[in-house]
Amino acid sequence: MSGAAADATPFLPERLSMKALREAAAECRGCGLWEDATQVVFGAGPPRSARMVLVGEQPGDREDRAGEPFVGPAGRVLDRALSDAGIERRETYVTNAVKHFKWRPAGKRRLHQSPNAEEIRSCRPWLDAELAVVKPEVVVALGATAAKALFGPSFRVTRDRGKFVESELAAHATATMHPSSLLRIDDPEERRIAEGELAADLARAAGKLSEA
Repeated sequence: MSGAAADATPFLPERLSMKALREAAAECRGCGLWEDATQVVFGAGPPRSARMVLVGEQPGDREDRAGEPFVGPAGRVLDRALSDAGIERRETYVTNAVKHFKWRPAGKRRLHQSPNAEEIRSCRPWLDAELAVVKPEVVVALGATAAKALFGPSFRVTRDRGKFVESELAAHATATMHPSSLLRIDDPEERRIAEGELAADLARAAGKLSEA
């Protein structure tokens, strides 16, 4: 996109509050994804009291239309996993590494496309600002894209999920599978096992809160 900013930094408000960030993000042109998205999808949750932040990849089709994160099928999987882990979603802050829906047309459908490294880098100032406002004790990356964005390209969810890593983002940082990956599991027993693993990873993250 000609004339676009190199990243989102020029669009950040001078004063960091969640209200100001949300309003400013609606005008972000830090990368080209805004052109095909319905709207920006910023984070949701109580910024002053949330002790845990969950970071996904990007909004999906349902989220793009609603303007809220994790309200589609993957959101329902996440809600069940949080409930099984004994975590109240309304007490967490949920967001994405990229704030606009990247997709390609397939007839009348809009199919998800993973954001590339440049798009993730361009959107990173928003995530850093969210974390600066919330100041979480625990950060959980959901899926490979978010994990690499937060912990670097060498992080592998298949190998490292459930482990805690050193990070400047929070006192405790970890990653687990993205809820959407469970939707692609056809075998009911395999999906049940994966749902249990997701809930267990989230429960371990919540356990760090009880240690504080």
